[in-house]
Amino acid sequence: MNSDLEQKQPNCSTKNNMKRKTGGLLGILILLQYLGSIRADPDPLQDFCVASTSTSTTSQPFFVNGAPCINPAQALPVHFMTSVLSKPGNTSANPFGFNVTLTNTRNLPGMNTQGLTMARIDIAANGLVPPHSHPRASEVTFLLKGNLLVGFVDTSNRLFTQQLREGDSFVFPRGLIHFLYNLQSSPALCVSGLNSQNPGAQLAAIATFATNPSILNDVLKKAFQVSEKDVARIRKNLGG
Repeated sequence: MNSDLEQKQPNCSTKNNMKRKTGGLLGILILLQYLGSIRADPDPLQDFCVASTSTSTTSQPFFVNGAPCINPAQALPVHFMTSVLSKPGNTSANPFGFNVTLTNTRNLPGMNTQGLTMARIDIAANGLVPPHSHPRASEVTFLLKGNLLVGFVDTSNRLFTQQLREGDSFVFPRGLIHFLYNLQSSPALCVSGLNSQNPGAQLAAIATFATNPSILNDVLKKAFQVSEKDVARIRKNLGG
């Protein structure tokens, strides 16, 4: 009788295996929940949501996280195309020598809620897209013309850098500081795709030295180990 009872009761090894399986399943469920929470943009609930470009406050008396849609029955093929990236940008408009032209819900209403943006990046001879980040998107850049040095810095301050030639592509992970530098004495051109309708862009130098109101000088002096004169000079050069 006792031997029969012993056979029916699970031994310690079986119990431990069950605990490990339960723990593993719980870990997978937690990981899936976490991955679901870090998507760049929420998934659309319909085929498309062509953005309404009306500026009338009577027709849009509310604010939403994106742009309101027109009636889907009024959507046209023209809502899903744009020529805005075909025109070269003015690279002399800033001291760095670059220009970024973005698609948005104004020039490409059909991109609304699709979770993506395209960008044309013109870089003058020896120009620089200075260190910056996109808080809401990863970016992949395709070099059409020129010779670029690109790179990003991870959160352990490790630099990942690469020289690109025509036809090469490079990925900049979401939220990390990155740059693009034209190595040649002729203009460069690239196109980027970003996985957010509104990726945002924050230039590190501008966000530090050209804020409104200004960051306290003592903070900048200690953070960058520079003098009062250095802070004033950098602010002046950056238009702060």
